Amino acid sequence: MSPTPPSPPAVIDALAWVHVREGRLLCVRTEGIDLFYLPGGKREPGESDEAAVAREALEEVSVVLRPGTFRRVAVIDEAAHAQGPGTRVRLSCHTAEHEGEIAVDNEIAELAWIGFADRERCAPAVRRLIELLHAEGTVH
Repeated sequence: MSPTPPSPPAVIDALAWVHVREGRLLCVRTEGIDLFYLPGGKREPGESDEAAVAREALEEVSVVLRPGTFRRVAVIDEAAHAQGPGTRVRLSCHTAEHEGEIAVDNEIAELAWIGFADRERCAPAVRRLIELLHAEGTVH
């Protein structure tokens, strides 16, 4: 009898809005979660990257992202925080101009502007993005 090959690790396909102001990255934390994430989440069936990012930004931080201003800045593959062992997240990160005031909404308990020195307050994928943005000189 041959051993059963291990199943590949689960991968969470997620998208996020990247918004930097004065050298700090906008991050959010949901109730009951200890680390900060980016505004974003999972795509709904048939939803494009832009549509998913725009929907999540509106739901979580109350802003409307302007069509035609989206730009993908990175795709991060990292260990998923608060998930089963071996679970990874593939986080497609996008910038876009917005309309409206940033404010917590729905399941978001808190927002924070995170700089390079505070990156340990974030989930692993967000820490990796902050390190990339810091290397570019975008996040201080």
